Amino acid sequence: MIPNIKKESKIDRKHVMSVVSELCFERSCNNLMYFEQRKQKDLFLWMAKSPNGPSIKFHVVNIHTFDELKLSGNCLKFSRPLLSFDGAFDSAPHLKLMKEMLCSIFNTPKNHPKSKPFIDHVLSFNMTPDGRIWWRNYQILNQHEEIFTATDDIDKLVLIEIGPRFTLQPIKMFDGTLNGKAMW
Repeated sequence: MIPNIKKESKIDRKHVMSVVSELCFERSCNNLMYFEQRKQKDLFLWMAKSPNGPSIKFHVVNIHTFDELKLSGNCLKFSRPLLSFDGAFDSAPHLKLMKEMLCSIFNTPKNHPKSKPFIDHVLSFNMTPDGRIWWRNYQILNQHEEIFTATDDIDKLVLIEIGPRFTLQPIKMFDGTLNGKAMW
């Protein structure tokens, strides 16, 4: 995510990918997520390592927001997520690469100045039999108290879905940043 940059609605669609790559280079970003919308109905998510790749293009489907689902729960600001992956991510080389990309994008960097030393939510990535990835967000709660502490008994912990949720359909994997030779 690139902070403090104005939205530019007049960017030429033919050159968007090069502009995004250039912005990452200028801001010294190692990872990027770019949402691309087409015809006001199809939403695509690009995940990439900058500046040399690889990148993955996903079709985002079944999006459900907080308000839509009436989910309750709240994560503390700047808390670190615990990432949970389905065992299927270790079954094929392209799935291992997807897991690595998701880890590098959603993990909090070590010794980041804004990160807090606690974990209060779980980001879950599960594979379906048809090859889609279910993305879910859960809050970790103690059954009797609101906030989880390190001294709590693990048997007393519960996960409550706090949303949002969506499904990612992998489309293509490239060896460069937002372009290049198709790897999968």
